[in-house]
Amino acid sequence: MADLHTSEAVTGTGDRSRPRAALPALCATQITSWGIVYYAFPVLNPQITAATGWSTTATTAAFSGALLVSAFTGIPVGRILDRRGPRAVMTTGSVLGVAAVPAIAFAPNLIAFTAAWLLAGVAMAATFYQPAFAALTRWWGADRVRALTVVTLAGGLASTVFAPLTATLAEHLSWRSTYAVLAVLLALVTVPAHALALRGLWPPAPESLSQRGTNSGSVARSRPFLMLATALTLNSFAMYAVVIALVPLLITRGASPTAAAWALGLGGAGQTLGRTLYATLACHTAVTTRTVVLIALGGTTTASFAAVSGPFPLLVGVAIAAGMVRGNLTLLQATAVTDRWGTTHYGRLSGMLAAPATIAAALAPFAGAALAGPLGGYPGLFAVLALTSAVAALLALGS
Repeated sequence: MADLHTSEAVTGTGDRSRPRAALPALCATQITSWGIVYYAFPVLNPQITAATGWSTTATTAAFSGALLVSAFTGIPVGRILDRRGPRAVMTTGSVLGVAAVPAIAFAPNLIAFTAAWLLAGVAMAATFYQPAFAALTRWWGADRVRALTVVTLAGGLASTVFAPLTATLAEHLSWRSTYAVLAVLLALVTVPAHALALRGLWPPAPESLSQRGTNSGSVARSRPFLMLATALTLNSFAMYAVVIALVPLLITRGASPTAAAWALGLGGAGQTLGRTLYATLACHTAVTTRTVVLIALGGTTTASFAAVSGPFPLLVGVAIAAGMVRGNLTLLQATAVTDRWGTTHYGRLSGMLAAPATIAAALAPFAGAALAGPLGGYPGLFAVLALTSAVAALLALGS
C-alpha cells in the first residue's frame, strides 16, 4: 500500500492536469444537488401528502425508488468516469436533475410522480458523491484525502442550507411551486459549474493494478472486496436506520418532537466535525484497523441509544458522537478502494462497492419501522442495529 502512495506522490498524478476551479465548483454543486434533489423531500413530503391525498408510504416508496436506481446506475457511471472523466457525466446528470425536479413538482398523479423520482435517481448517480469522489481521487492523487474532506464538509452543509430554505419557501408557496423555484436554482448552479469547471485534462490511470497482473473484475470477485462490500452494506443499513429512527426513539425517551429534531440536527453538526478528523486518523492507522474501529464505534453509539434512557443532554451527546462516526465513515468509504487497490479502476470499483450500501440505505427506513413493533419498540430496534454493526465490524477484519 505504501508503494501506491509513494508512486502517486512521485509522479504527481493530478497535480498538473487538475482544473483549479474543480474543488470549489464541486463543493457548490454537492451542497446544491444534495440539498434540492435529496433533502428537500423530507421537508416537503407532509405538504405533498396533505395536498394530493397520496399516502406517505407511497411517496416515500417513490423516493426510495430513486435511491435504488441510483445504486444500480452508479456501476456503469463508474466505468464511464474511469474512461472519460467527470465533466460529461456530471453535466448530463445535472441536466437530468433539472428535468426531474419540475417533473416531480408538476406530476399529475402518483405514477408520474414515481417516474419523475426514478429519473432523479439517475441524476443522483451522476452528480452526488461517487462521481465527485472519482474526479478528486484521480486529479488530486496523493493529496486526495484533503480534497475529499473539503467536498464532504461542504456536502454536510446541504441539509443545513436547504432544509430551512425549503421550509421557508413552503410557508409562502405550494409544494409544487417550491420545487419549481428549487429547480431553477439547481439549473443555475450545477449545470454551468460542471460544464465549465471540470474541463481539465483527464489524466491517464496509474498502472498500480495492471502491474500486479490484476484487473478490476478479479478485484471485485476477491474475498477482501466481497467482505468489505458486505461489511459496508450492513453498516449502511444500521446507520441509516438509526438516523431515521432517532427522533421516534427520543420521543419514547420523553423528549418533545422539537427537542428530538434538535438532537438529530446536532448529530449532523457532529458529522461535519468528524470529517475534519479523518485525515489525522488515516495517517495514524492502517486501513483495515480504521475500518473495523469506525464501524465498531458506530455500533457502540447505537447500543448506547438502546441502553441509555436519559437524561436528555446525555442522549444529545451520544447523537453528536454518532454523527462524528458517520462523518468519518463517509470518508472511509470514499477512500476504501484507493487505500486497498489504487486508483486505476476507482470509478467502477467504488460504484460496485457503493451499490449494495445504497440499496441498504434505501430499504433501512421501511425495515426499521417494520421491525420496531415486533422487537418491542425502538430500544429493541437499536439493540438489533448495534448487533448488525458488530457483525459488520467482524466482517471488515477480512477486508
